[in-house]
Amino acid sequence: MNQSKVKVVADATTGAVINVSATNPVYGYVRLEQKRSVVDDNGFLRVKPVSTLLHGTVNELTSAGFYAGQELSGQVVVQESLSPFNDKAPQKDLKVAGSTGIVCTLEGAPIYRRTMYKTDINAQDTTIKHDNVEQLRAAYAVQTGKSSAIKPNVAEDFSIGG
Repeated sequence: MNQSKVKVVADATTGAVINVSATNPVYGYVRLEQKRSVVDDNGFLRVKPVSTLLHGTVNELTSAGFYAGQELSGQVVVQESLSPFNDKAPQKDLKVAGSTGIVCTLEGAPIYRRTMYKTDINAQDTTIKHDNVEQLRAAYAVQTGKSSAIKPNVAEDFSIGG
């Protein structure tokens, strides 16, 4: 599948590449983005941006010479886990299904999700498939005003054959 190089993205509001932490001006971050071709659960090919924040001290980020549009070697990878990545604020990394506000789970346990920049061009995602599908379908049906009589599997509508 196609994926683009990782790119440095400037803040849409300020144009800044290095963003200073609101709580500690010694630290900051640079936003990185990569566009990927992915096949969704319905078998549709989609190009999706995957982004992450590269944290560091403002001095080190400045010294690295990051600029808007800069292409970096490596991957933005998705990491999912059944254990929190941050014990002090575990809710920060909960995997939430779109605008439903529902946390994705596996056998009742919450799934945690984060993205990271890896310089290894062969780095792979580590994902966990959630199993609270019916709960999510019901929530999406309420949001869209569709009844449960509508087929949830859109791919069937595009199948060829009789």
